[in-house]
Amino acid sequence: MPDPFDPSPDSGDRFTFGLWTVGNPGADPFGPRTRPRIPPTEIVAGLAKAGAWGVNLHDNDLVPFDASPTERDLLVKEFQQALADHGLVVPMATTNLFSHPVFRDGAFTASDAAVRAFAVRKAMKGIELGVELGASTVVFWGGREGVETDAARDCRDGLGWYRECLDFLCGWVKDQGWDLKFALEAKPNEPRGDIYLATTGHMLHFIETLEHPEMCGVNPEVAHENMPGLSMVHAVGQAMEAGKLFHIDLNAQRIGRYDQDLRFGSEDLKGAFFLVRMLEGTCGHPAYDGPRHFDAHAYRTEDVDGVWDFAAGCMRSYKILVARAAAFDADPEVQEILEHNHADPDGIGPILAGFNASNLAALEELVLDPDSLATRGHRYERLDQLAMEHLMGARS
Repeated sequence: MPDPFDPSPDSGDRFTFGLWTVGNPGADPFGPRTRPRIPPTEIVAGLAKAGAWGVNLHDNDLVPFDASPTERDLLVKEFQQALADHGLVVPMATTNLFSHPVFRDGAFTASDAAVRAFAVRKAMKGIELGVELGASTVVFWGGREGVETDAARDCRDGLGWYRECLDFLCGWVKDQGWDLKFALEAKPNEPRGDIYLATTGHMLHFIETLEHPEMCGVNPEVAHENMPGLSMVHAVGQAMEAGKLFHIDLNAQRIGRYDQDLRFGSEDLKGAFFLVRMLEGTCGHPAYDGPRHFDAHAYRTEDVDGVWDFAAGCMRSYKILVARAAAFDADPEVQEILEHNHADPDGIGPILAGFNASNLAALEELVLDPDSLATRGHRYERLDQLAMEHLMGARS
């Protein structure tokens, strides 16, 4: 009998990994790599065997920064053949605008206009590569878009340059006739001292100032929201409520640590549970219909076999949490508590749904006793315990 938690595109699973995730060789700022680099074509084969649906990439994950046009075309051709051989797709592409020293003061926010021009031109080539591979979403993570000292520039200048570059790229994509979406990824710090547009909320506002906001959404990442102690669930909820969740990066993170990119579900399991519940729509709202992308990597202690254990663990944990979330929301006691708390027997809710003279009069006529209202318990302790028991498999 097949394991129901084993991933398979045939069962509708749309799990993706980046070349940079399973391809991470275990290096860190304090030591070199601990395992061999896995070539992109072998990553494709391994992901297909593990049950993934797709693979994502930065431009330079596949094509080295200094590759010649001939070398570039050969690498792309070999990668496309591997995709065809193993039935994987490339739903998302992104551009590395942070590794090369030219971006040490930023890419789209660099004080030097020549650097900004180089960044835009590199992004254009990265987008062309993504389109060639079939990507429909382009992610922008501004890893160097920030400062160590605010003496460097007024942040309003940096944000203005950021806007100009994105507006240029949106206009260029439209001029090419491509149907692409841009997903902007926030992070509060690392590797810069302070990164501009530090949270998903920052990004959502910034998007509304762009020339083509309809093209742009967000790519929240668990680790990036959790590093400073924020809620990934709330970030994703805000993005979904705004219709701007264009992509998502799933991993795990301990609060206050460097960007760990741990296996999904390996930390803050309750947060992962509520995140999956939201993405899958088991709580009643529409589900997220995009790929579930794991932006994480195996522990530095692992060999290549351990890398595939890591990849399988991400996908299995997600599927287990899907089942746990569905059971929680189908639990009659859970439903009773939620219905009791959301009940509106006096029809007060519609009065607050919009200002007009009738609603104003109805609001003023309400008899509201704050002392009486303050005595009502909500049974959130019991509700949270039910979530924990479903999560731990003690309730079905």
